[in-house]
Amino acid sequence: MSQYRQHLPQLDDRLFMTDGGLETTLIFHNGLDLPYFAAFDLLKNDEGTALLEDYFKRYAEMARRHGVGLVLESPTWRANRDWAEKLGYSDTTLAEANRKAIALLVRVRAEYESPVTPIVISGNLGPRGDGYRVDARMSADAARDYHLQQVETFSRTDADMVAAFTINYSEEGIGIVNAAKACEMPIAISFTLETDGRLPSGETLREAIERTDADTGSYAVYYMINCAHPSHFEEVLRSEGAWLKRIRGLRANASRRSHAELDEAVDLDDGNPSELGMQYGALHTLLPNMAVVGGCCGTDHRHVEEICRTMKQVAAERP
Repeated sequence: MSQYRQHLPQLDDRLFMTDGGLETTLIFHNGLDLPYFAAFDLLKNDEGTALLEDYFKRYAEMARRHGVGLVLESPTWRANRDWAEKLGYSDTTLAEANRKAIALLVRVRAEYESPVTPIVISGNLGPRGDGYRVDARMSADAARDYHLQQVETFSRTDADMVAAFTINYSEEGIGIVNAAKACEMPIAISFTLETDGRLPSGETLREAIERTDADTGSYAVYYMINCAHPSHFEEVLRSEGAWLKRIRGLRANASRRSHAELDEAVDLDDGNPSELGMQYGALHTLLPNMAVVGGCCGTDHRHVEEICRTMKQVAAERP
């Protein structure tokens, strides 16, 4: 059974880390061919499962070394029906893959969790369409119906919560929150931003968060930003309003490239880990509730280590 579904410890006043860019790590560092960025497909055999388990154990070791909490996101960002069908999955085999992903993280938690390093297991969802383009826009009700299958599967596992990443228009975020609400699962929504700090839909981050909260009774436990470089959205956060306090997590890109440039890239732009860490520290003054930190495209354990060090220092310097 879930350990933390009734109260997520990252909502308390302590630092939690998560992992880096899983898919870019697998492709560029491990040399894997990963069709459609579908990391969950590795769970179909023992070799792939072991590779994923080693990946997550590296971050669990880091969290324990630094004495911080850890949110483990399942490798299921592409494990929804439309993407899975491209890989030959049926509804039955897809559900099994989602369950296997959570079981893998349960094993990691059993080995590494401690009183100073609580480990939260999150069932990870991605967009129905492309994460960088609004190419399959649904109504909120259609999005709820589409994502409900995956959320229901996670609700019957040991997952403590679900989280949706690289969401690029508010209707899909609203639908996913309502699917989680129907399953009584805590949910975090992470929007992705373009170089102008807006969602690919053209919405401002403030509009997306406020609309999602308004249409769901503020059911989401918190919001995040992912798959954008800090320089793309820092100015957006120099604002006022209660919506800023709803942002509790950040998984930034190491690269300053736009989404279009990342889509076309054949090389890995892994930026500067130390610089990225310092940028997280600077953003903390704009996002005082930021508690869950990790990376996205181009980041790996080096970046997350620097981010963790900086955020620990920021916490220590608080009055």
